[in-house]
Amino acid sequence: MWDGLLVGVGGFFGAIARYCSSQWIAGRVSSRFPYGTLFVNLLGSFLLGFIIGGKWGTSIYLLFGTGFMGAFTTFSTFKVDSLQLAKQKEWRVLGLYLGISYLFGILFAFLGYTIGAWING
Repeated sequence: MWDGLLVGVGGFFGAIARYCSSQWIAGRVSSRFPYGTLFVNLLGSFLLGFIIGGKWGTSIYLLFGTGFMGAFTTFSTFKVDSLQLAKQKEWRVLGLYLGISYLFGILFAFLGYTIGAWING
């Protein structure tokens, strides 16, 4: 019961943070490139790596890792953005989006993991 509550509370705040972040970026950048989705996914990759690398404990992982980061990052929006770019035949933008998302997502997760392990370690 407690674990589920931690995930739920984290998810509530993660979803709000994602919405606010996306709206903030959309208000400042007008482009076909999905900067809002890219931003939350790269930041989420770094922070989840940081949480896992730091080994902060089960409650912290459930609240921030599973709950907050689960709702903050968005794999489904990433896929829909990619599909829309393909339907619009924006091949260059799609390639750039996929390349940055995967390459830097993994790199940021590794960087977060390394920093978390170094701080807690």
